Amino acid sequence: MRINKYLADQNICSRREADRLIQEGKVFVNGIVAELGLDIKEEDKVEVIGYEKHYKYYAYHKPMGVVSHSPQEGERSIQDITDFGDDVFPVGRLDKDSRGLILLTNDGRITKKFLEPKVLMEKDYIVTLNRPISQSDIEKLREGVKIDTGYHTKACRIKRINEQTIKITLTEGKNRQIRRMARALKYQVIDLLRIRIGHIELNDIPEGGYRKLTEEKILKFN
Repeated sequence: MRINKYLADQNICSRREADRLIQEGKVFVNGIVAELGLDIKEEDKVEVIGYEKHYKYYAYHKPMGVVSHSPQEGERSIQDITDFGDDVFPVGRLDKDSRGLILLTNDGRITKKFLEPKVLMEKDYIVTLNRPISQSDIEKLREGVKIDTGYHTKACRIKRINEQTIKITLTEGKNRQIRRMARALKYQVIDLLRIRIGHIELNDIPEGGYRKLTEEKILKFN
């Protein structure tokens, strides 16, 4: 097992942070300074010296027009418009044209558990369409629809808010899934707002604003 994966699996730090600690000479294997990419055996003694992790957790209201990851030329990312520090990253994604709740942290331990499909993490979205949606189409969305990739979405919960606006609760998160679901029934999404992830709610956080979360609060996901 590679050493950075070992440190991540031991809940010491993320793989990315493990690589940084190795480069800084703070990781030792059998008393010898470790090198990047080193393979760890079961009998090896691994130590991290001179390192204390201070975890940060934020519920952030991502504005429309901002990407969560990997900005292309001319795009702005969450890191570009916030000052949480270079070690803080988004957990999961929220596409550029959508807005609302996204979690930010420097705790790589929660990423896999939070994004693991078998966890069935519920997420709530307020979705406004380009035209009134029929009750029969709401039922189709509830049961799941075949999107453009050929994938058939899982059943979900839907509540009508008004003629053109619905609240959707998903337990999966395919890329731009809600937009593709709407397109499958000849609708277009004109506004998409995520208001809940698991037990964390957006509530009154203003666009571009955030609320600090405690480790006790965030680790309820585990």
